[in-house]
Amino acid sequence: MKIQALRELTAEELRQRLSELNDEFFNLNMRRSLKSLDNPLRLRQVRREIARIKTVLNEDSQGIRKLAEQRTSILGDAGSSKRADREAEK
Repeated sequence: MKIQALRELTAEELRQRLSELNDEFFNLNMRRSLKSLDNPLRLRQVRREIARIKTVLNEDSQGIRKLAEQRTSILGDAGSSKRADREAEK
């Protein structure tokens, strides 16, 4: 993933992606120790993407660059609060 695409994600999405990549990296290392990998380049790709995500999260925490805001869906919390306001008016 390109770094610009990573900056468009929310912090929660980045943490989830980081967790998935850490699991994949662990599994690739285990398979490498037991036998040869089909695609040894994937180890480097995963390691670098982990570093990119950590960099983006660190930039956000230090205030260098801000990440995308929390996304709300059409059926998310915003809709339920409007519905509660309408019911309160009745």
